[in-house]
Amino acid sequence: SDLLAMQAANLVCLPENYQMKYYMYHILSWPQLLYVAEDRNKIVGYVLAKLEEEASECHGHITSVAVLRSHRKLGLATKMMQAAHLAMQEVFDAEYCSLHVRKSNRAAFHLYTETLQYKTHDIEEKYYADNEDAYDMRRKFKGENASPLLKLTPGFASAGEEAPPGGDRMKIAAAPSSDTSTAASSEAAA
Repeated sequence: SDLLAMQAANLVCLPENYQMKYYMYHILSWPQLLYVAEDRNKIVGYVLAKLEEEASECHGHITSVAVLRSHRKLGLATKMMQAAHLAMQEVFDAEYCSLHVRKSNRAAFHLYTETLQYKTHDIEEKYYADNEDAYDMRRKFKGENASPLLKLTPGFASAGEEAPPGGDRMKIAAAPSSDTSTAASSEAAA
């Protein structure tokens, strides 16, 4: 199942791990905000996002992004994040998107600030379980100092598109919500 593959990518790539019910919660609540990167129909990355419903302003939040080491530096994280940003704006009319990143994660910080135009909003002390601080970052979609809407970058097929000429084998797709019964029965068996 796609949810199990997303969880497997999370376990391999990140120190912050989630139980299957957390993925289920996201896919049932915000199916428009989950994207996967596939290589030959194998999930090699994902973005898990949500809408912050209790905030004064409607905004999205990136819960987790992961790309397998073998598929990094190919623009997959950028493409998935752009797809999530676009859905936050078009489906939910979000004001901005927030995320947290470890202060020590220089590669992710560079992606967020240089490529995706996030700005540091605050520093959350001892945010992570190991007491590392996190940058609280935001990318404004509307209002003063808003970043312009980034169109999806060329190079990989998006959901519903054919791969470009030249045999590109990778694609970015919305995580299907119809595959939840397999994941639910797998979790129950665990």
